[in-house]
Amino acid sequence: MVRRVQADARIPALAAALHRADRPAWGCAVGDSGAGTPLGPDSRFRIGSVTKTFTAVLTLQCRDDGLLDLDDPVGRHLDLPAHGEATVRRLLSHTAGLQREPDGDVWDTLRAPDAQALVADLARAERVLPPGRRFHYSNLGLALLGRLVGELRGGTWAEVLADRVLTPLGLAATTVAPGPTAVTGYLVDAYSDEARPEPPADFGAVGPAAQLWSTAADMARWAAFLADPAALDPAGAVLAPATLDEMRWPATVTDETLWSAGFGLGLILVPQGERVVHVGHDGAMPGFLAAVYGRRGGEGTPGAMGAAVLGSSGTAAELFDLPHRLLAAAVEHDPADVVPWRPGPPAPAEVRGLLGRWWGEGFEYVFSWHDGALRARGAGDPAGKPPAVFAPVPGRPDVYRTVSGREVGELLRLTRDGTGRVVRMHWATYRFTRAQETFDGYDFRVGD
Repeated sequence: MVRRVQADARIPALAAALHRADRPAWGCAVGDSGAGTPLGPDSRFRIGSVTKTFTAVLTLQCRDDGLLDLDDPVGRHLDLPAHGEATVRRLLSHTAGLQREPDGDVWDTLRAPDAQALVADLARAERVLPPGRRFHYSNLGLALLGRLVGELRGGTWAEVLADRVLTPLGLAATTVAPGPTAVTGYLVDAYSDEARPEPPADFGAVGPAAQLWSTAADMARWAAFLADPAALDPAGAVLAPATLDEMRWPATVTDETLWSAGFGLGLILVPQGERVVHVGHDGAMPGFLAAVYGRRGGEGTPGAMGAAVLGSSGTAAELFDLPHRLLAAAVEHDPADVVPWRPGPPAPAEVRGLLGRWWGEGFEYVFSWHDGALRARGAGDPAGKPPAVFAPVPGRPDVYRTVSGREVGELLRLTRDGTGRVVRMHWATYRFTRAQETFDGYDFRVGD
C-alpha cells in the first residue's frame, strides 16, 4: 500500500509507521531523502499542522494544572492589542472567527513574525466571522495559544514542549529544528518528472501551529497516545485519559452538509463507521505533507493503535488517506487477540437486587455488574454501543453518578421498600420500574 501511493502520487520520499500495544512496531520507507543521507526509520520530515496537536495538549495541561479555564478570554492571560475576547476553547476548536494567518503575506515571503511582531500586528488581523458561528481554520489562533502556554509556564513554547511532552513520552526524534537526518521537501511538477526543492522556512512565533519535524515512528507513537493515552502514559504524567476524552469530543463539524470530519479541542475526528473514529491531524508545509491518526473503537482494534504517513511532496494529496487505510487493513488482517472471559467476584450486596430488566420512558433497559461497576444499556442497543457506567456518590447511599455513556453526569437514585428491596429508580429524574408504566403510573401487567 505504501509503495503504491509513493509511485502513483510521485512522492520523492515516503515513510509510514504503525504502532500498536500488542505487536512490534512496523515501518516502511520508500524513495530517496534528497539530502545525501539514506532514507530510513530515522529520517525526519516536516509535519506541519500536526504540530497543533502538541500545542493543544500543552494548553489542556495548563487547564488541568489550574492555570486557565477553557472559557477564559485569552486576553485574561496575555496583553493583547486586539482579539483578547477570543476564548481558549474557541481557539482550540477553530471557532473563534479569527482570520487564517497573521497579518502580512507570510506565504509569499516565508517570513513569519517573531513573538513581539505577532502581538503588535494583531490589531490588523480581522475577525472574519462571529465567535462560535462555524469552523474556520486559523494558524493565528494556535500561534496565540503557543504564546499563552509559554507565558503561563515561564519559558518558550519549544522549551515547554520538550520538557512536558516530548521527553516524558520518549519522542526524541521530534524537534523544532530539522536536524541532520532531515529529508528535502519538493514541489513535484504536474506535467513532468521534475522535482524542485522548496525553500526551508522557520515559522517563528507561528511555530506552535506548524513548526515541528519528526519521524514516522515517533508520529505513530504520538497518534497512539492521542487515541489511547492510558496505554502509553498509565500514570497520566503528560495528560489524564479523561482530558484526552474531552479533547476528542466533537466541538464542530468541518463541513455544514457533509459530516465526514469534525474538530474537537485541537484534534481532527474522522468517523469510520461501526463506532470507529480516527483521531489526529493532517499537516502541510512547503515540500511536505503528513497525516497522523490513532484508532478508537470497533471490534479487533488493539490498544494504543496509531499510524503516521510522512511525505516529501507538497502536492501528493493521496497521502492523506493512507494512514486510515493502514489502520483499517491492520485490524482486518491482524485483529487484536480475543481475551478469554473469566469469572469474577459477585456484585456487591447493595446492587445485587437491582440487576436485570427495568423500564423507563416506555423503553426497556438492562442493568448489570461487570468489571467492578454498575452498568446499563438499552435492551435493543447494538453490541458495539458503550453502556452507561455508574459510580457511587460518596456519602449518599443508594445514589450513583453516571460517569460515562448515556446520561453522563446525571444521577441514578434507588428507592427501596420496607424490606430493603429496590422497587423504583430515578435516572436523570426519569422513573424506572420493573414493569412498563405510563407516566402517571399505569402498570401494563395489571390492566383495568
